[in-house]
Amino acid sequence: MNFELIDLKAFVAVAELGSFHRAAKLLNLSQPALSRRIQKLEDTLGVALLERSTRHVALTMVGRDFIPKVQRLLDDFESSLMGIHDLGTRSGGQISIAAVPTTVFYFLPRAISGFSAAFPRIRFRILDLGANEGLEAVARGEADFGINFIGASHPDIDFQPLAEDPFVLACRHDHPLAGRESVSWAELSAHRIITVGRTSGNRALIDTTLAEHGLKLTWSYEVMHLSGSLGLVEAGLGVALLPKLATPAQGHPIIRTVPLKHPNISRTIGIVRRHGAVLSPMAARFHDTLLGAWKP
Repeated sequence: MNFELIDLKAFVAVAELGSFHRAAKLLNLSQPALSRRIQKLEDTLGVALLERSTRHVALTMVGRDFIPKVQRLLDDFESSLMGIHDLGTRSGGQISIAAVPTTVFYFLPRAISGFSAAFPRIRFRILDLGANEGLEAVARGEADFGINFIGASHPDIDFQPLAEDPFVLACRHDHPLAGRESVSWAELSAHRIITVGRTSGNRALIDTTLAEHGLKLTWSYEVMHLSGSLGLVEAGLGVALLPKLATPAQGHPIIRTVPLKHPNISRTIGIVRRHGAVLSPMAARFHDTLLGAWKP
């Protein structure tokens, strides 16, 4: 028979709510699309299931007989899917994530910790790669999904924005800037700056934005990854320019973070997935865990 699961769901929603408008809203469909679904189901069955008027929707005699059968069918189908899902969650497996290094340093371990406690048999393979390399790893299928700040325009990638991640100043607690409410980028010229190399997407974002405001970054130390700059900060060698996500949580015994202003520079962090890829049950569950754990 030529009908889909959504056609049955549409019929049940209209029957239970007594309204095409409320049913369309529940199913996230337009009313014309919902009406076409119902009409398609009735045409396939060769009978009318609903009596319609401008103010009233009611089940026909056939519809009243049919509704409990459809509800039972949908319940059984959902129970079967949940059984398959539970089977997947009880088994072991591996989740591969291509993440930019700044998310691996603090955020990702916190998210993995709680997940691993609940599912100890799941192994994590973390590819801590630069933004471009991580994006290509996802596009090639080497990772289930990734955490990145580029990818919105990639033809093979779906990018789901999660949060704005502003750049901040990281310094020792005894540094002259540690007690400031904010610091302007122009003020940094008086201090020894720790930054990442020009091949970094973060560095490119900083340099481009500063150039648009007539500013130039003069650095004293250059590292490969932003997370590596924190060791130099702890040693008192200078101040680092980091996305907030890459900095320690409040209360760190040595490092303080201060907002950077004039201009405000931030990156959009999101989850990247290969277009059309289907996640395993456990990868999908951890994906949802990240969505819930991510707090701007």
